[in-house]
Order: sequence, then C-alpha cells, then structure tokens
Amino acid sequence: AERREKKPSLPAGGIAGVCVDLILFPLDTIKTRLQSPQGFKKAGGFHGIYAGVPSAAVGSFPNAAAFFVTYEYVKCLLHTVSPPYMSPVTHMAAASFGEVVACLIRVPSEVVKQRAQVSPSSSTFQVLSNTLYQEIPFSLVQFPLWESLKDLWSWKQGHVVDSWQSATCGAFAGGFAAAVTTPLDVAKTRIMLAKAGSSNASGNVLSALHSVWRSQGLPGLFAGVVPRMTAISLGGFIFLGTYDKTRRLLL
Repeated sequence: AERREKKPSLPAGGIAGVCVDLILFPLDTIKTRLQSPQGFKKAGGFHGIYAGVPSAAVGSFPNAAAFFVTYEYVKCLLHTVSPPYMSPVTHMAAASFGEVVACLIRVPSEVVKQRAQVSPSSSTFQVLSNTLYQEIPFSLVQFPLWESLKDLWSWKQGHVVDSWQSATCGAFAGGFAAAVTTPLDVAKTRIMLAKAGSSNASGNVLSALHSVWRSQGLPGLFAGVVPRMTAISLGGFIFLGTYDKTRRLLL
C-alpha cells in the first residue's frame, strides 16, 4: 500500500512543477532584476520578462518529480521509526533530502535561466552550493509548516483536508518561508550575478550578506520581498494544490 501511494508522487510532482513555473515565471524574473546590483532598469526592467522560460520548463518536471519522490520516500521511511511528536523533524529531514536530489537537476537550468534574465557569469558549482544554502532553509520552514497546517485543519473539521485546503495551507507556508529566507535569496542572486574578480564572485553567502548589509542595510537584505512573497504564496497554492490533487487522482 505504501509503495502504491508513493508511485503517483513522480507524475504529480512533475506536473505541479511545470504548472507553477510557467504561470509565475514573470514574477521570478522581476524579483531577480530587483535584486541585481545593476539596478532594476539596467538589468532589463519589464522587458523580456519571459526570458529563460524554455530552460525553466525543461527543468521543472524532473526537478519537482525528483523532489517529491524523495520527500515522500524519506517521510514514509522515517515515520515508521519515529514517534508522532517528531513529525516536524521528519518533514524537515525529508524536505532536505528532497532538495539535495532536486538541486542536482535544478542547477543547470537555473544557471541558464538566471543568465538569460540578467546576463551574469557564474560557475555551476557555485550555483549548486548556494542554491542548496538557500533552498534547504526554505524547505525546512515551508514543508513542516504546510504539513502542520494540514494536520491542524484536518483535526478542526474532523476529516482530511481537500486539495484546495491543502493549496491554501501551501500558500501560507510558502509566503512565510519566503519572507524569512529573503536575505538568503538576495545573497544567492548577488553571487550568481557577480562579475569575475568581484568580492561576491567567491561564492561566500555570509560575505555576500555582509556586503549587502553594509551598502544597503535592512532594505537591501529584503530587496524584492514583496514580489518574492507574492510569487511563492501563489506558487505554494498552485504547486502544492496541484500536487495534492493530481496525486489523489492517480491513487
């Protein structure tokens, strides 16, 4: 039964990934350009906000599928050996493993996408390490919160949440995680857009954060927070709602 429940995770995750990336790609481009050291206008402004969408679409299906297959497998494995009160830790661990596997697929398309959006230069290794640095903390917040909100809502109404309710929980979890991890997103973007030889080109996240803090203060660390929260809240609704609905249809 458990094996049967994990099988739909691959197509459901892939479909959810493609849907959310194609629908919300313009907001991601705007956010990236807001965080660019060149400034929004010089980085392209509103021109060509769908630049890089082919590479994003190509990477979305296998990336999201890999994440959810790993997430569901690790979650199922850990649930069998850990007590119920350890569920948040189980979800954190499952999400972390999922991100590591997904990043191996995501990074090449992420490099192409970022370069198309603002024409930077950066090595694939730097992108991998810094994407993990950003994505794992994000998932550590988003997925335990999503699962906890679903459990709470299910308990309140006396039955398992519907897909639209799961999507709503995903929107809240995604928006909150987006807000608290914005500084890491700013640092990752600065590193990816850094010119060779500059201080940020070293790939050190803490150094990039310190550089932004010194030059722009708190507003700089939270540059693009509104479009990021908007995009990821909508993304959480679409991504997790689509995943939940598709998975139920395939079970």
